[in-house]
Amino acid sequence: MEQVRRPFQGVLNIVRFNWHFYVLSAIVITMLFIISDFITADASILYMIMVLIAVTTATSLLASMYVYDFSDLYQLKWLKEYAKDRMTIVNIHAGFDETSHLIKYHYPYADLTVLDFYDEAVHTEVSIKRARKAYPPYPSTQSVKTSQLPLASESIDLVMVILSAHEIRRDEKRYEFFSELKRAIKPDGTIFVTEHQRDIPNFLVYNIGFFHFLSSNSWKRTFASSGLLIHNKVSTTPFITTYILRKDGAAA
Repeated sequence: MEQVRRPFQGVLNIVRFNWHFYVLSAIVITMLFIISDFITADASILYMIMVLIAVTTATSLLASMYVYDFSDLYQLKWLKEYAKDRMTIVNIHAGFDETSHLIKYHYPYADLTVLDFYDEAVHTEVSIKRARKAYPPYPSTQSVKTSQLPLASESIDLVMVILSAHEIRRDEKRYEFFSELKRAIKPDGTIFVTEHQRDIPNFLVYNIGFFHFLSSNSWKRTFASSGLLIHNKVSTTPFITTYILRKDGAAA
């Protein structure tokens, strides 16, 4: 089988796009170590801080390696029950697309549309700018606004939003976005939303970084406000959840 992801691609991308954080951590540890040599009082508190920084950094990288390189996240196994070769699929991302080529690889005869809602005025993180520079967009990717998607009503079989919907930070904008998805899918269409959650497992490995994610209750409110029902939920790892959504009233 053709290799569609390089070994350790996930964790290497994290370091590549966020290298400034790791450089800063190394500088802080080095400075604290130097300071500890010059103080006459007990330096144990400085050593504890150094260990804490090192451990939290290593833990987040190891967890990311597990999620993005050793789990079956990118095998898209949860899609197999719903997808067929000849169907309309829309893949939506926020500036960094790791999945469109995988979808096309697994479903070469599908009619695949790729939408990108990246907005440089809103998504200002340097990491996403580096990612966009490193990975050219999938061919024919369309830049869109989340409140107005260029999709005909009831025309799409499957919509996939993988690790990107949390970038819509305002609740009302997420409601608009998912209402647009509901409008676009066929009466028996399906929406897949894959996300980290703001929960204890993600806190334990990403510490304050977990605040960038949304809680399970936030997602449930978003889906309900948009007229969507959770048809199923799949946990790829303790850190990743895929919500499988249908229209309210659609057949199970």
